[in-house]
Amino acid sequence: MLVILLRVEGVLVPNVTPFNRAGELELSPLRRLVHNWLDEGVSGFVVNASTGEGALLSREEQITLIELMLEEVDGRAIVIAGTGSIGTRETIELTKNAKECGADAALVVTPYFFKPSDEEIFQHYATLMSSVDLPVILYNVPKFTGYSVKPKVIEKLSSEYDSLIGVKDSSGDVSLIAEIIRLVDDRISVLSGSADTFLPAMTLGGEGAILAIANVVPEICVELYKAFREGDYDKAGELQIKASFINKVLVKEHNQIAAIKAMMNHKKWYAGFPRRPLMPLPKKEEEDLLKTLEDSGILSERG
Repeated sequence: MLVILLRVEGVLVPNVTPFNRAGELELSPLRRLVHNWLDEGVSGFVVNASTGEGALLSREEQITLIELMLEEVDGRAIVIAGTGSIGTRETIELTKNAKECGADAALVVTPYFFKPSDEEIFQHYATLMSSVDLPVILYNVPKFTGYSVKPKVIEKLSSEYDSLIGVKDSSGDVSLIAEIIRLVDDRISVLSGSADTFLPAMTLGGEGAILAIANVVPEICVELYKAFREGDYDKAGELQIKASFINKVLVKEHNQIAAIKAMMNHKKWYAGFPRRPLMPLPKKEEEDLLKTLEDSGILSERG
């Protein structure tokens, strides 16, 4: 099976999906958001991922959003589609859809609800990559799946399947990322999925990050990446402190989707509402969140 290989690096936005109050897709705001993110220098996008409420989208909606992102990006950045599902058969079908749309790669979360064995995880990805000729990034996100995939499983997959081009690790565990990087060498890109591990992962050999906070502050994330690549480690450290603070406030202390959309709306980057069962932040909680970020000087830096 011929797979066009891709090296993923830099800062990628797992873009939000705007909905109106009734939970219906709002496509025009997303088109505008794409250009805001591109203007800040991001390297790519991951559509239909966790921050995009991918698990709450129908297959038809997922296809619509992939096509929209590809149209708006128009080759200026890479577009990766979140295609992971609870079952192998469903994951294959969603990944085939992404391939047919023209996505550059698929971000595939480890199976959830049931807790698979190491062999079941291996066979899940092996079957997928034997069935669809699209580059795959394995997505390890214990807070959503209830378990963390073992580095040895990732090593085995990367050594046997050229179409595995990367891993997004959202465990927040630097020692786990270090072990993944040690085992896979330079065969695949190791990408941080948590703002807290962005700079630490790059110092260990990581290639970049796919960060929820990049929806709100892409400029900070891109500047951090550039500072590190240019050898300005003091600046990179300062920006990592900011990124970790933003991550703490938006992702750890509040409902992640609701908080990110609230702050984007505040910036006049209209992101709409979460889709049920998710709900917007209560008014008082949103006011407190806004004050915390304003008092820190972060929101006032770039509006």
